[in-house]
Amino acid sequence: MKLKHLLIVGVLLIAGVAIAYGFRTLQQPDTTVQTLTTRWSSSAHADRSAEAFVHWDEEEPPLIPVDCAKCHSELGYLDYLGEDGSAAGSVDSEANPGTVVSCNTCHNESAHQKSTARFPSGMEITGLGSEALCMECHQGTRAGANVDRAVSGMDDDAVSEELGFINVHYAIAAATQMGDETQGGYQYAGKAYVARFEHTETMQTCTDCHDAHALTIEPQACSPCHLNVVDSEDFHDIRDKDTADFDGDGDSKEGVAGEIATLHQALYEAMQSYATHVTNKPVAYSEESYPYFFNDNNGDGEVNPEEANFGNQYKSWTPRLLRAAYNYQFVKKDPGAYAHNPEYALQLLYDSMEDLGQKAPVDMQGMLRP
Repeated sequence: MKLKHLLIVGVLLIAGVAIAYGFRTLQQPDTTVQTLTTRWSSSAHADRSAEAFVHWDEEEPPLIPVDCAKCHSELGYLDYLGEDGSAAGSVDSEANPGTVVSCNTCHNESAHQKSTARFPSGMEITGLGSEALCMECHQGTRAGANVDRAVSGMDDDAVSEELGFINVHYAIAAATQMGDETQGGYQYAGKAYVARFEHTETMQTCTDCHDAHALTIEPQACSPCHLNVVDSEDFHDIRDKDTADFDGDGDSKEGVAGEIATLHQALYEAMQSYATHVTNKPVAYSEESYPYFFNDNNGDGEVNPEEANFGNQYKSWTPRLLRAAYNYQFVKKDPGAYAHNPEYALQLLYDSMEDLGQKAPVDMQGMLRP
């Protein structure tokens, strides 16, 4: 009987170990080169037809400028890292087009040692580890300091021919996430702004949430804390413990993405009100057409095809309107702001509206600043 019992116990232990090993294996991502390459090949980093990589193909000569090469070319990023033998921290020459963010861009000796990222504001963040690689490109190319320098010494509400729209650039997740630590947004004097968004202990870095190769987010990783999340369509409905009704629409249970969207639209309307009442030149925005802000010639509040041309770009900027437009674009160019740093986005939007409201009718009834 004892031998029989020992055999039974032994079988159960072996089965238990096998089940546990199998469960653990299922939880671990497949890290074979083939699998990682497959995941990467479906990502935006590998899209050779994307505007981010083909924008300069028709130029004469077809070269990616020094200011753009770091993030729009494998060759430029390797130059920035110093992998080409040049000094690290800058791009020294134009790059030939035709490359993407490939394996060698992030997997090289210099990249593996990198743990510091320098932002457009001039601020450096150290101790980042591998996410420093992500932050070097997902930070934009401008900061609030650029706006301050442009408007220095000018009357807040005087139109100046010297001013033009200042574009933060695109895919600026790191600038949003770091908040006051890197001051990517335009931060108004006398106001306090949140620093880096502290998510959770296990969800802090870029690759804690995003697959490092596919760039996707696995909804099941969010669902233990955000019970509403079943698939990616549910991300916009996520709401943290703060139940404040920031946008004043009476709904304190909507996802924080909804709060940001409402304030973002309200800021646009505030800018249009200011342009009409102060500059006497109505303004309208088009996400698809550069340089984004145009004269609203027919006053319908929108950019129609006849208005969306470079010659009709908006030129009646005042320092006050330019500051607000910068923040409007800042939030626009990070569609994931609700996850990266929602309070920072809400603060920028609220303060921009409040500032415009000093000179033009702006309805902020019921709105709250985080």
